[in-house]
Amino acid sequence: MVNYFSEDLTSLHQGLVNKDFSVEELTKQTFATIKERDEKVEAFLALNEDKALAKARQLDQDGIDVNNVLAGIPMGIKDNIVTEGLTTTAASKMLANFNPIYNATVMDKLNAQDVITVGKLNMDEFAMGGSTETSAFKQTKNAWDQTKVPGGSSGGSAAAVASGQVVASLGSDTGGSIRQPAAYNGIVGVKPTYGRVSRFGLIAFASSMDQIGPMTRTVKDNALVLNAISGHDSRDFTSSPKQVPDFSKDLDKGVKGMKIALPKEFLGEGVQAEVKDAILAAAKKFEELGAIVEEVSLPYSKYGLPVYYIMASSEASSNLQRFDGIRYGYRADDVKNLEDVYVKSRSQGFGDEVKRRIMLGTFSLSAGTYDAYFKKAGQVRTLICQDFARIFEKYDLIMGPTAPTPAFGLGEETDPVVMYANDILTIPVNLAGLPGMSLPAGFANGLPVGLQLIAPHFEEARMYQAGFAFEQATDFTKIPGGFA
Repeated sequence: MVNYFSEDLTSLHQGLVNKDFSVEELTKQTFATIKERDEKVEAFLALNEDKALAKARQLDQDGIDVNNVLAGIPMGIKDNIVTEGLTTTAASKMLANFNPIYNATVMDKLNAQDVITVGKLNMDEFAMGGSTETSAFKQTKNAWDQTKVPGGSSGGSAAAVASGQVVASLGSDTGGSIRQPAAYNGIVGVKPTYGRVSRFGLIAFASSMDQIGPMTRTVKDNALVLNAISGHDSRDFTSSPKQVPDFSKDLDKGVKGMKIALPKEFLGEGVQAEVKDAILAAAKKFEELGAIVEEVSLPYSKYGLPVYYIMASSEASSNLQRFDGIRYGYRADDVKNLEDVYVKSRSQGFGDEVKRRIMLGTFSLSAGTYDAYFKKAGQVRTLICQDFARIFEKYDLIMGPTAPTPAFGLGEETDPVVMYANDILTIPVNLAGLPGMSLPAGFANGLPVGLQLIAPHFEEARMYQAGFAFEQATDFTKIPGGFA
């Protein structure tokens, strides 16, 4: 059986090129691993076995392109990324039977690279949540400890990689939804610069913050996947025309001479002592590798949480109004008139967290409250952006913890406000549209701790370079967790 803990994209590609194994054998073994392990983790919502095996056989027949490292590689896809002919639910009853007739742009790009889509991964409903507990269908577990949450909203995408079911997956990140579950599961997760990856075919939550990104075991693998999915898309007006570099090209250049900022606010109240220790140890490691690490201040970052929940909820209330029980999606049966269709379909089709955010957003956009809430949040968002711009005038990167604590227990966080606070360190990055990475940096209470690296706009390559240097100098990514 394939062991994704001892393989990476490069070694798997070499095995396929050398014909040590076929794409069909690799795909069959991947499904066998999923069926064995996913009973414990529950990361997958839908499998694509028949079509995946048919594509694998065709690739074996055509031959593997020596220059295409992703050819024949099985990957999992978060269930808010539209996949033609494969159920896409956003983990909501509202879309339980939605079978798309088109692909998201990222899926077209992966298909062009001959990637094998093995299935769709569980998430918080419509990406609203930080633990994957708001999914309408199942509860995904942390790969290291099945009594803990996997994080969210891309919990399924993180747990599938961390448990060795796939070598890579795609997630989406609106306020930390790639980086936080990556931290909780001890893997590498990257939210690219806003506009670097097309959002066409991503079921929208907050359109000014959503970004699709890769989740992998190693920094190099992450860079290779981002290479494949990046680029301008005429179907997404927020897509950047900037040229896409090879993110894996300069990985081994090291961090000598790099200036890295460590905001004091990122190590403040609420950050667990063991998490703080791991991040300070990481700072010391960067200094040993030749970087300069200095304490700075991001004074407006503390307002990130209220700004995010006003703005993201407002955008969600607008984006989700299309789910009305008429055009597509769930429709209530016991209706007597048009108002009944709207009210009952939405009441029955949406979960509590989604309803909460729609109501918060609708309130924030209302005529009597718009100036006090939404407009004010937009102004503070600008101040947060200016905070980051000021730091990046003097520093190459910003570092800090990804999450204030390691993964918490299933069912432990019942207060929505406490749950929201788990994203306090990742949210400012989305508000500013910056690229951010989480990679393993140690352990707290026997669970993984994530180090967050933040780069200036469109400087993912610099972030990967620093992450790779840290990864090579430590052994955290080599520790596989509970499924090795």
